[in-house]
Amino acid sequence: MDAIDAALVDFDVHPFAVLATSATPLDPALKSRIIAVLEAPQRADLDEIGQLDVATGRAFAHAALDLLNKCGIPARSVTALGSHGQTLRHRTDLPLPFTWQIGDPNTIAELTGCTVVADFRRRDIAAGGQGAPLLPAFHDRVFRSSREARAILNVGGIANITVLRADEPVIGFDTGPGNRLIDAWIARHRGLDFDRDGAWAASGRCDAALLARLLDEPYLRAAAPKSTGRELFNLPWLEAKLAARAGAAPAPEDVQATLLELTAASAADAVLRYAPGASVYVCGGGAHNPPLLGALARRLGGTHVTTTAALGLDPDYVEAIAFAWFAQRTLEGDTGSLASVTGAEGARILGGIYRA
Repeated sequence: MDAIDAALVDFDVHPFAVLATSATPLDPALKSRIIAVLEAPQRADLDEIGQLDVATGRAFAHAALDLLNKCGIPARSVTALGSHGQTLRHRTDLPLPFTWQIGDPNTIAELTGCTVVADFRRRDIAAGGQGAPLLPAFHDRVFRSSREARAILNVGGIANITVLRADEPVIGFDTGPGNRLIDAWIARHRGLDFDRDGAWAASGRCDAALLARLLDEPYLRAAAPKSTGRELFNLPWLEAKLAARAGAAPAPEDVQATLLELTAASAADAVLRYAPGASVYVCGGGAHNPPLLGALARRLGGTHVTTTAALGLDPDYVEAIAFAWFAQRTLEGDTGSLASVTGAEGARILGGIYRA
């Protein structure tokens, strides 16, 4: 929710060309309303959720139109908009698993005049999969190499990994918290949306006892396929771990340093377990956190850690580009999911099409 990322992608050239990108800040009032629903789902009002669905769709539409206007490209030239939406809930642990994203595609289609492809995750869940992560299919398309094994680590709110080895099926799953807890903790204590350059975390010291408790989480030990979200890794989860720790409470900056180590440790464990020896390429917001990248490299014992910029894609826009690609796949009747990643019964054509 830091910004609405958009990418204008041309698939008429091989493999594709990124013509322009943008990051539109989410309106603070809208962001606050979404956060209120996310943090207190038991008090969620159905009328409020319905209105948030439309308001988020409007915000997405305006972000897309602003990017097109900046480029001087008319909306009628766009084949489709691929819209992931804003996740409200992702509960694959329930007897009837589901995922729920808002950002009404009908509203986007009406305001932009473009065909919209959206609701990418639910078909995979209907087929018995986790509905996440989806990005490994795109990573496989653009980052696979015959010369080296690669691990693509996407560090957004939740971190996920894609393991790419020559002539082997793709492996991918959510490794655990990415920026989610780091952002929530600094928001509580310093009123900031995120820890710029990891500076606050760098000012503290990792609390080894707290880190051990944080890592003692069944999800982190579970085998893939698996996916998670803020339904598990949230401030109440952290508070319970803090309360169970013996001794005086650590200073807030030390908790921040420990949360950074939690993200690094859980991601590094996934690399060591599933991609030993692979080069690691980071994308998402975590790519801008030098202490996090340093902690990853330290825990991986000298493994090459850099960002996807080294592979030709801006780490900030890999996801936006990916959902343009997913939209193209859907329109052409091609599958977008990988059963080896999500655990579904098979690959599926993802999403619904909302014609202009």
